[in-house]
Amino acid sequence: MTDRPVYLVDGARTPFLKVRSGPGPFTPVDLAVQAGRPLLLRQPFDRTAFDLCILGCVNVIADEMNPARVAALRLGLGEAMVAFTMQINCGSGMQSIDTAYRYIRDGSHNLILAGGTEALSHAPLVLRQEAVEWYAGMARAKGPLDTARRMAGLRPEFFKPVIGLERGLTDPITDLNMGQTAEVLAYRFGIDRTAADTYAMQSHHRLARAQREGWLSGEVMPAFDRDGTAHVKDDGVRPDSDMDSLAKLNPAFEKPYGKVTPGNSSQITDGASWVILASEQAVEAHGLTPLARIVDSQWAALDPSIMGLGPVLASQPILQRHDFGRDDIDLWEVNEAFAAQVLACLAAWEDETFCREVLGMDAPLGRIDRDRLNVDGGAISLGHPVGTSGNRIVLHLANALKRMNKTRGIATECIGGGQGGAMMLEVA
Repeated sequence: MTDRPVYLVDGARTPFLKVRSGPGPFTPVDLAVQAGRPLLLRQPFDRTAFDLCILGCVNVIADEMNPARVAALRLGLGEAMVAFTMQINCGSGMQSIDTAYRYIRDGSHNLILAGGTEALSHAPLVLRQEAVEWYAGMARAKGPLDTARRMAGLRPEFFKPVIGLERGLTDPITDLNMGQTAEVLAYRFGIDRTAADTYAMQSHHRLARAQREGWLSGEVMPAFDRDGTAHVKDDGVRPDSDMDSLAKLNPAFEKPYGKVTPGNSSQITDGASWVILASEQAVEAHGLTPLARIVDSQWAALDPSIMGLGPVLASQPILQRHDFGRDDIDLWEVNEAFAAQVLACLAAWEDETFCREVLGMDAPLGRIDRDRLNVDGGAISLGHPVGTSGNRIVLHLANALKRMNKTRGIATECIGGGQGGAMMLEVA
């Protein structure tokens, strides 16, 4: 049996809302529902027609275990709808698409709703291990005297929680946080502060232009909170971003000489994204008009301390399988975890030794034209809700290819823990 074609027929996302003080207005499932309702309302088929619902989410909250299933029920997909949640850190939203793509390609499914959601503002505060042990000891106390003795072990620091997100963004193998891994790459590839800040400034300017021109109107759906407030656009963008203001920011992870600052890093945000994948049979049965065809995908793994090179290792096998060079790819979406990380990937593709020894290439891929890369900005300007971003970049790549009358593109991302994912689309 030959592989069946798989089409991305539509998609939508919420605005990405920057985390400021305290939990935001939406939980992960709230966000998924806000993105899903308008998407489903504009489809010509009943929402129970899906064969499966898959949702990426990293920071699942206690009240929403298996958010895919909770979201599917709230979206009205029906009690019989199977739904499961994916978790591969920053790749979770793309993994949902990839899993759906393979199900449809192999013939077992025809219509799948695949998404990603993340409410980083709802990431939990956790107790210190010493506090957990003290509480456990109190639970084991036998009698008043034993309780009083154990109570004497109470310390003020037990009441100071650990920020779960901070620990989640620290690799447990290398004990480096994600910003420090970007510093490693900046050092190895000679990425200086000016280059990183310049890239960050351009990301903000590109997103501001896309918002101003209305290029995101079919992709970004308003989200309405319980107070009736309408959130209509990615609110972390700084249209007036300039080099002087970026230069005033101190290094965030390696003081005082580091290259990674809050200004050239991805923003901590809340947001959700969905895409609808369909077989040729489903396209014909429901009269759908595809945005793009998913051609190929690849996952890769590497040393966690240089996790930011994941896009290079994941993308190259796709190019090799199809005998494509740099000029065969019209657009690239490389998730902007950090400016230094994206620039390191570009440098790696130009480095003859790296391409030969790591990628097994006879010659470097060469310089990727910045006019083909993240044409409407990226996570530095709009944010990086971890479980969502991989879904967003695939959806946006499809929309950008169509808008710009281009043929082929690759969406790719680095993944905390030392992995990378890539997906190639062609205009249908």
